[in-house]
Amino acid sequence: MTDRTETGRCFCGAIAAELNGEPFWICYDLDDDCRRATGAGLVVWVGYRPHQFRLTRGSPKPFSKTEGVVRTFCADSGTSIGYADAGLRDELYLAIGFMDAPERFQPQAHAYWRMRLPWLEIADEFPPLDAYSRPRDPRFGFPEDR
Repeated sequence: MTDRTETGRCFCGAIAAELNGEPFWICYDLDDDCRRATGAGLVVWVGYRPHQFRLTRGSPKPFSKTEGVVRTFCADSGTSIGYADAGLRDELYLAIGFMDAPERFQPQAHAYWRMRLPWLEIADEFPPLDAYSRPRDPRFGFPEDR
């Protein structure tokens, strides 16, 4: 067990959280669902187990447009906080922009590489995956099917 503790907060500070332990997965996400939900050309998601996450201030607003996926954000500042996906059981993903020290989270892969914006070039050696980067229950569908 690790003693690693990370913290995160929204832009206005109304929502804050503490994360205990190592994240199990960190990945660039290039699909259009996440792009539209976050308002960014790409997002890096930091994967933790739900038991590693503890809110220390505020209560994020939930929103769901995609079956099985619940995204959270700050209702005051609009900051994207994270999402839980019923197709990825026992996994919670936090937007790297929510983290207080984003430089400590090195991505490990690129999810939905074929859906990246055509002008986006990322010079690294991480594998470009054409789908989810984690095994996901197919009953909940995939971004290209939406």
